[in-house]
Amino acid sequence: MTASLIKHQPRQEPPRRGAAPARPAAASRSSGARSLRLVAQQEGLLQIHTAPFRGSFSGVFSQALRSAGLGSRVLISQFLKGGVDQGLERSLWLCGRLQWLRPAVVGCLVEPLGAGEAELDDLAAVQEVWTYSREQLLAGQLDQLVLDELGLAVELGYLDAEEVLATLERRPSHVDVILTGPAMPAALLAMADQVTQLRRGF
Repeated sequence: MTASLIKHQPRQEPPRRGAAPARPAAASRSSGARSLRLVAQQEGLLQIHTAPFRGSFSGVFSQALRSAGLGSRVLISQFLKGGVDQGLERSLWLCGRLQWLRPAVVGCLVEPLGAGEAELDDLAAVQEVWTYSREQLLAGQLDQLVLDELGLAVELGYLDAEEVLATLERRPSHVDVILTGPAMPAALLAMADQVTQLRRGF
């Protein structure tokens, strides 16, 4: 939690018998004697929604859409889902406040990064999404950022783990960051303020 300073007038005590009358309020204010009160303000959280299967995104998407409808600036970045000819230049906007971004790849990325020409194109597309997301986050332009399958993108070799961790450690305190996906490195889990795990069969 953060705190702000608010000017607060001291409480007036009733006069005691035989005591001199209290000075008028105007005179008291001009004396410069004021007390300060600390007021708590909401701070952004780092949340993780994970599951052993690909299925933790839909509930988070509903939350993000609701936040945008209420006036928040939201960015959703999906790192491994393609097939819709998107990319940064063709990202979608919903409610005028929610930007939905996917890499410009021909299908969903499910295999570890290879060394072929097509794989390098996929890497560049994923890196474009990450670079834009990182810039928006560190510039403080957002109220909420959703990073879908971030941990899996790290595990498959599309994103650098140290850079991801360093970026999240530098995030502005007012931004809610939500990570979703089936693979979450232990370092990300340790950094999180809240971890939600979806399970089947219970």
